[in-house]
Amino acid sequence: MDIWNKSSRSKIMSLVNQKDTKPELVVRKYLFAAGFRYRKNDRRLPGSPDIVLPKYKTVVFVNGCFWHGHDCRAGRRPQSNEAYWNEKLEGNIIRDRKKIEQIEALEWKVLIVWQCEIKNIESRKQRLERLVEEIKQ
Repeated sequence: MDIWNKSSRSKIMSLVNQKDTKPELVVRKYLFAAGFRYRKNDRRLPGSPDIVLPKYKTVVFVNGCFWHGHDCRAGRRPQSNEAYWNEKLEGNIIRDRKKIEQIEALEWKVLIVWQCEIKNIESRKQRLERLVEEIKQ
């Protein structure tokens, strides 16, 4: 059972950003400081990836664990209205797989950074250093 009525829930959900989220900003600032130049949300590629590095023919998706179905604590599904959430989140996962396949078919490398990987400072530093290495490969 939802604690909000339908119009309140709709208003809350409309405030959820799709672009320029905090995790995206963290990754982009790190990459820029490391000397990488990129495009944001390039619509010329399927799924308009969060970060596009044309020089390396690489895209980076910065995914929220809940919305993209990551297998971590933050990615747990709600216990209420399970049918709705399972259908919604499975649809997101299928859509993500399709856009990744489409990008890979264009011979681009696809990298994913999960929200939980950059949540605290120690794991953020390790993940972003690993991301730089993955881009350069």
